[in-house]
Amino acid sequence: MNRRHAVLAPAFALAFAAGLGASGSARAADANTVYLDTKDGRVTVELRPDLAPKHVKQLKTLIGQGFYDGLKFHRVMDGFMAQTGDPKGNGTGGSSLPDIPAEFSAAQFRRGTVGMARSSDPNSANSQFFICLGDAAFLNGQYTVVGLVSDGMEVVDKIKKAAPGAAGGSVQNPDRIVRMQLADKAK
Repeated sequence: MNRRHAVLAPAFALAFAAGLGASGSARAADANTVYLDTKDGRVTVELRPDLAPKHVKQLKTLIGQGFYDGLKFHRVMDGFMAQTGDPKGNGTGGSSLPDIPAEFSAAQFRRGTVGMARSSDPNSANSQFFICLGDAAFLNGQYTVVGLVSDGMEVVDKIKKAAPGAAGGSVQNPDRIVRMQLADKAK
């Protein structure tokens, strides 16, 4: 069983157990599926409202507003993570929505995990998120897991990385999100 199926199998099993059938489970999955398009292709992310309902709700609100379209991957560290979601493009910005209280869980930060970026204040996540390029166990229990890349990690791997030694992983002339949309609202 590949990683995508290992993640989705429990959700489908729960949907069938609840009597939703195939079409109900597909709709439930699509409601928490995000398409993140880059110049190199599409990344599919399965959001985890079971782990972080407040964070997922805010992400879905911002995605619905088109907030992420055109934003830079401003901080990308080879083997660690690719961060985006800052309208200022330098890691200091956020949306006009309020910050979100931490929703830490036992979920592990592994390659493909999507987590919320924050300042030193655990309750300061807002719009910025990152995708792990490698396992990052040192983040476990200290950052909020909001999802998992189910398809397109080869696209994530192509995101322009910071030059070796660049302060804070800052990227010069960074790649951008072309478009980010919820699967159930995709055009």
